[in-house]
Amino acid sequence: MGRRSMPGCDTTDLGRCESCAVRRFGLCNALTRDELRQIRQIANRRVYKPGDQILIGEEETPFFAAIYSGAVKLSKILFDGRQQVVGLLLAPDCLGRVFGKPSPYFAEATTDVELCCFPHTAFQKMLDDYPELKQRLLEQTIDELDSARDWMVLLGRKSAEERVASLLLMLAMRLRHTRYDARGTDCPVVLDLYLKRHEIGDYLGLTYETVCRQIRNLCEKNLISQSGRRQFTVPSLSALAQAAG
Repeated sequence: MGRRSMPGCDTTDLGRCESCAVRRFGLCNALTRDELRQIRQIANRRVYKPGDQILIGEEETPFFAAIYSGAVKLSKILFDGRQQVVGLLLAPDCLGRVFGKPSPYFAEATTDVELCCFPHTAFQKMLDDYPELKQRLLEQTIDELDSARDWMVLLGRKSAEERVASLLLMLAMRLRHTRYDARGTDCPVVLDLYLKRHEIGDYLGLTYETVCRQIRNLCEKNLISQSGRRQFTVPSLSALAQAAG
C-alpha cells in the first residue's frame, strides 16, 4: 500500500466551482448559483500525491468528498495480506460515506489528486435542505451500482483480451464524456492508464504477464497504440468496443 498522508486543507481555490470542468457531471450540478456559494462555505480542498493514502479501511473519516481532479484506486486487503483492486475513481466521482460510517476500502491516489471535501454533519444538512442534491446523489449511487454489476459480468464471463479492452474503453469513454467531446466514436482518444500493470491484474483478475501480453496483442491489432509508459491512443472507440465484447 502507499504511504499514509495528512495533507493540508485550503479553501482559497474553491472559487473555481463555477468554472469547474466536471461540475455539470457531479453532485454540484444540482445546485443553483446561490446554493453553490453555500456549499463552498462548508467545503475545503485536500491535495494528495501519487501513493498517498486517502482513506484507511475500517477507519472513521471526517469528510465526504468529490474528486476534482486525478485518479483514486480503491482496494480491499484480504486476511492473508493480498490486495484486490475493486475500483478506479475519476473526477467527478464521490469518495467516502455520506453518513459517516467507516469505508471498508483503502483509497490511494494513483496520480496527483485534488478533492473537494465536506464535513459529514454539514453536508447531511445540505441534503436535507436541498432535495435536488439528495436526488443527484441517489442517481450517482445507482450509476455506480450499475457499473459494479457490469464489472461482475466482466470478471465472470469475459476473456483476458476482453477484460483489458473493457478497462481501456471505460477510461476512454469517461475522458470523452467529461471533456464534452461530441466527436464520433471513430475519432482518436488519448488516455492515461492510471494503474500499474500488476494493479491492472488485481483489478481484472489476471496475472501481470497476462496483462502485458494482452496490451501487446491489442497494440498488434492496431486497436491501441502506446505513446508513453502509461499513455495510450485509441484510434477507434467502436473497434475497441467490439474487442471488449
